[in-house]
Amino acid sequence: MNTKIFDISPEVIDSSLLLEAAKIIKCGGLVAFPTETVYGLGADATDAQAAEKIYAAKGRPSDNPLIIHIASPEDADRYAYTDELYYALARAFMPGPLTVIMKKKDTVPESVTGGLDTVAVRCPSHPIASELIRECGVAIAAPSANLSGSPSPTTAAHVISDLDGIIDGIICGGECEIGLESTIVKIDGDKLTLLRPGAITADALRCVCDNVEIAASVTEALAENERPLSPGMKYRHYAPSVPLVLLEGEPDYILTFLHNAQNAERCAILCYHEELDELRCERLIDIGAQDDLATQAQRLFAALRRADELECDVIYAHLPCKDGIGLALYNRLIRAAAHTVLHVTRDNLKHH
Repeated sequence: MNTKIFDISPEVIDSSLLLEAAKIIKCGGLVAFPTETVYGLGADATDAQAAEKIYAAKGRPSDNPLIIHIASPEDADRYAYTDELYYALARAFMPGPLTVIMKKKDTVPESVTGGLDTVAVRCPSHPIASELIRECGVAIAAPSANLSGSPSPTTAAHVISDLDGIIDGIICGGECEIGLESTIVKIDGDKLTLLRPGAITADALRCVCDNVEIAASVTEALAENERPLSPGMKYRHYAPSVPLVLLEGEPDYILTFLHNAQNAERCAILCYHEELDELRCERLIDIGAQDDLATQAQRLFAALRRADELECDVIYAHLPCKDGIGLALYNRLIRAAAHTVLHVTRDNLKHH
């Protein structure tokens, strides 16, 4: 397939190029586009066959539900049974990086929802995404625009690397601002269940809804027979091609461990900015300052992709905290590492 590349600036949107991209989607094709979180791989959310093309292009398991993207919060009523809590969330966080799971209407085929009777709905704030949805006149189903399991794309170059020649079009619209996928919550009466953390934190959600429960799957692996209720729950996600090991422990011990690792093996290291001068300048990737979680989030997926290019046998990274957006970082890294965490102590330093 010859993939059409659309170079569109989010500051001055070229309406003729956007119309061309929208036409592809309206005709059942696939177009990748930027959002404020990551790049999405878009298709008509009401077209069952178009949704099936997304799964095929990504190599994505068909029971892994897709998120549908709408142009304004009110459009959710066309696709889901909304309620007062949904509109309270919409007033607080939409357009923006929040996805809400509700009972679906028949306008959404089951191929979009992974066979579930619920649908995940999001209203992105990125100007290109917003205008593209408006031009299509229909919700756009869009998971991240990468091959399934690999780190999510935060630049058009990442999308081109994964999907050029596989999908119909790619809109190049610059780097994504947030860098981690949206927060996902499920409405259950007057309660919210947080299924995937993101830039909108649990504390922020509690400003709208008193009863916010964090699903065990945010930090733990799903059971073998447990069905994913939202994207990113069940399968190994965001993963580089070589093993990723997360390190926890005293900072001095971790730094010594990394010194030793650089001498003993071909390793890439996602290090804090403060550690750059302490380690040998070889396969080092600056993830941001230790206390700057927003920058770490924005850089994470690009860093994992970069590490994959460095001809290493293992990647080391710090295990994030679980506070604020740190929970989102923790969630992505624990899945990318397939829950491989090494607690660095004085004793195991001696054996490395």
